[in-house]
Amino acid sequence: MPEPSAPPTPPVPLTALLADGTLGLRLVAGLADDRPPVDVHWVHTSEMADPYPYLLGGELLLTAGVQLTDAHADTYVRRVVEAGAAALGFGVAPVYDTVPDSLVEACGRQGLPLLEIPRRTPFTTVARGVWRLMAEARHRELRRVTEAQQGLAAAAARPDPVPAVLHQLAVRLGGRAVLFAPDGAELHTTGRDPAPGFRTALARLARVVNPPHGTATDTAGGARLAAYALGGGQGLVLGVAASGREAGDHTVTGVAVVLLSLLTAPHQGAAEAARSAALVRLLLGATPGDAAPLLGPGPWTVVHAHGGDTPFAPSALAAALGSGLAESDGTTARVLTDRPVTAQPGWTLGVSAPVAPADLIEADTQARRALRHAEATRAGLVRHRAPGPDALTALVPPEEAAAHARALLMPIADSPALTETLRTWLSLHGSWDRTAVALSVHRNTVRQRVARCATLLETDLDEADVRMELWFALRRL
Repeated sequence: MPEPSAPPTPPVPLTALLADGTLGLRLVAGLADDRPPVDVHWVHTSEMADPYPYLLGGELLLTAGVQLTDAHADTYVRRVVEAGAAALGFGVAPVYDTVPDSLVEACGRQGLPLLEIPRRTPFTTVARGVWRLMAEARHRELRRVTEAQQGLAAAAARPDPVPAVLHQLAVRLGGRAVLFAPDGAELHTTGRDPAPGFRTALARLARVVNPPHGTATDTAGGARLAAYALGGGQGLVLGVAASGREAGDHTVTGVAVVLLSLLTAPHQGAAEAARSAALVRLLLGATPGDAAPLLGPGPWTVVHAHGGDTPFAPSALAAALGSGLAESDGTTARVLTDRPVTAQPGWTLGVSAPVAPADLIEADTQARRALRHAEATRAGLVRHRAPGPDALTALVPPEEAAAHARALLMPIADSPALTETLRTWLSLHGSWDRTAVALSVHRNTVRQRVARCATLLETDLDEADVRMELWFALRRL
């Protein structure tokens, strides 16, 4: 039968179950001294005459022998072995007073470990014992992985980070870590040799790994070998060799692969250097207009987003949008990208119009308003829509339109809360509830503010012509 899939929990050594005095289990057959260690992955109870169809492999199969006979014992054990069970546990009650000799002899011939379960130990207690030992093993694994991650991170911060990370990895795995060049030469090696003659096999394994994310495994001289292609386009390969394999080794090595990929990646390109220069200029007092051209001609799009529940979410969103420019205030993520923006699962996006670098401040405002509209309408993505060249607003010179807007809205111009509430309320067709959602205020607050606007502007907001005029004015304000 095919190799069974192991569960995500770490296995329990059969010897650990036998050593648990609270269970009182006794080995009566099938576990020779020269046999490899036996691990239990789960527990299954069955009184079927043939349990083969119900086993996945790796089980401690528990039975009281309800349908077991001396003539059937050899066939029963053979089927259990074919199913891949790790061991057989036999309860001496209520059917049998002792483990049948025929079963003991059959397990001895088939090499299946046979455990005697005393009367005082119910099968559920055995199952609980296995789960408890699994939980303890899982806790030890997590603690080991956490300590290894901390050690690797500290090594990456040293002046010689690559050799330090390799050394830390070799120590954590109890073996050797080697960094191979694209031509197979050893750039750096550290740690102890897990077995004689493994170096040639490890170098050969490193040559068959396909970049940028390929992996390969092998064994040589009793040592377990693995090779991992590093990202970054350098063609480097990490090779590791250890005498054994512990739970969490793959996770620890994965962390090292990520760190080494970052440490050996090429320096930032011209575009990234220009963006860093733009930030430096801003910090040194330049105006946004002076620094913006260093970002590149664009056009650039500003994205405001809500969603994601981890500190890394804004960076993940930026990567999905093809950008490395992202920041967050803890509530709203903002991304600057020069690529088309599409909806992202789990995010609500407000997207500005594509603009030149000098107009990014206006684009930021557009994205913020688009995000409010998206939340109010429960849309995954809303884009800012600018008026076309044939719009009515194009018929009025911008200077005259702005002067009219200032005069019309003068009574509320000094109150951002009133102007923004009126703008949002009009954009959402007078919906109190959706405006409240967009502004994150109570609907009664929206009603009070809109009523205050009507009073100060001395106008009737129920009139369509009034709403239209105010809308054009707010767009020009």
